[in-house]
Amino acid sequence: MSFFKSAATAVAAIAILATPTVAQAGPNEDAEALRKLDIMLMVTSLRCRKGSDNFQADYQTFSASHLTTLNTASRSLQANLVKRAGAAGAKKALDRISVGMANEYGNGHPWLGCGELKQITRSLAADKNAAHLAVAADELLSKRPRGQWAMAGTR
Repeated sequence: MSFFKSAATAVAAIAILATPTVAQAGPNEDAEALRKLDIMLMVTSLRCRKGSDNFQADYQTFSASHLTTLNTASRSLQANLVKRAGAAGAKKALDRISVGMANEYGNGHPWLGCGELKQITRSLAADKNAAHLAVAADELLSKRPRGQWAMAGTR
């Protein structure tokens, strides 16, 4: 990755973390987005583990740093799904979400490479403001760069 692209990614990561959060989604949407962000980072960290941009340790740090937030989101998502579809329906819906995310990101992120994901994961792990995760999820789970992440470029 070129120096310019690395610098742009770092600036974009810092900018998104410094951006005030705007209430765009409700708690149920945030819970699902946080679950999907966690799965996306886990799957892409596994995909990138063989190269020079292995970020599995960064993902583990992210997961540990935000364990309470991620677990709360997971429980909230599950409770909402149980209300809508019952216990069996909730389990199937959670499985669909998890498998869908694994399939979607198993071949990589649509517009971020391993190096960029490594920098972003490291930044998210260091950011102790849990509210920033919902904003990051909204940006990182989009099909193409938007807002702050547009600076990171495409692969």
